[in-house]
Amino acid sequence: MPASTAAAPAADRALIRGFAPSACAIEESLDEVRAVIAATLAPKVLDVDLKAEYPEAFLRALGQAGGFRGAVSPAFGGNGLGLAHVVRVIEEVAKECVSSAFTVWCQTACARYLQLSDNEALKRAFLPRIAAGEVLVGTGLSNTVKSADSIEAFRLSARRVEGGYLINGVLPWVSNLGATHFFTTGCPVHGADGASEGLVFVLVDCSQPGFRLVDCAHFIGLDGTRTLACHFKDAFVPDAMVLAHPQESADYVRRIKPGMIHAQMGMGLGLIDACAQLMAQSNRSHAHVNQYLDDQVEDIEAALDDARAATYALADEIERHPATPRILDVLKLRLAGSELSLRAAHAAMLHQGAKGYLVRNAPQRRLRESYFIAIVTPATKHLRREIARLEGRAAAMRT
Repeated sequence: MPASTAAAPAADRALIRGFAPSACAIEESLDEVRAVIAATLAPKVLDVDLKAEYPEAFLRALGQAGGFRGAVSPAFGGNGLGLAHVVRVIEEVAKECVSSAFTVWCQTACARYLQLSDNEALKRAFLPRIAAGEVLVGTGLSNTVKSADSIEAFRLSARRVEGGYLINGVLPWVSNLGATHFFTTGCPVHGADGASEGLVFVLVDCSQPGFRLVDCAHFIGLDGTRTLACHFKDAFVPDAMVLAHPQESADYVRRIKPGMIHAQMGMGLGLIDACAQLMAQSNRSHAHVNQYLDDQVEDIEAALDDARAATYALADEIERHPATPRILDVLKLRLAGSELSLRAAHAAMLHQGAKGYLVRNAPQRRLRESYFIAIVTPATKHLRREIARLEGRAAAMRT
């Protein structure tokens, strides 16, 4: 059966060795990560889920254990293990708690946005501290991505001024934030005539003038992610905090988008693994009736093995070529991860039966987490729309 967070299974070690020379180094680096998860996160999972407790102590300990260093190059304090390491760490955390895994995704996604920027001074100033967990960061690109794909309107706007940009507007939900945190976002820059001049991407200081964090609605799950509304009122962001100016933003988006989406597979892989364990646990006493359910443990495990193999291999390719032309494959795999997460959580709930409803039992939490994976940007409907658009464009080019 799939591994617990305590130890890596021999099957997993064999599975990943064929995909990159760094695979063994990644596996070795996870030993300390698993120890931090067991000591710092596992005892707090119910508090994160039921009390909306933000796992700040865990995030800082994970940073000290090297859990964020895959997102950063060695020149800036990283470990050189790349996106595959990012995915594996998120997967290990998600085996215990997807809410906490999402905050890890936020931290590493923001780190990669900086890493892939051309602002070398900003990298030197922030990346070593982000990689070490000294500075905690979020990502406010959900609205940017959806607006760029014509799904919703931009919530922020910027105006070029001497030495930087003035930003106004409200982002309703941005995660992994706090008074001392930073986060990335992007928005259109409007000229004097009101016309858009392109997108600017910036790193925002949550303590800066003209910006404030506001509590937003509470959620039935993932409420421990410190998700807050971000209010900008003539907030000045200097050029020193700019990741990409409008003339650079098209190329910048092509570099950051594949890895941003693909890293989310770590949440799905970890959740699916945990659901398979719940099914196996139930089978110790109820295999005689569980055998009549549609999905069995071996079905979920087989699908998980395939998803892992595809995810690890594609992560290595994206690391080598961040602006990979295989964005359609990235979207399709991410969609498959959402669908398998829902399927695994549904199967785990049916296997557990009435016990799955208990507040302190994992199945109902895993079910709520699976819906988050299917809804977080890019959501299932967003993914299907983009896949249809790209496939339609490819078909048109062939005719």
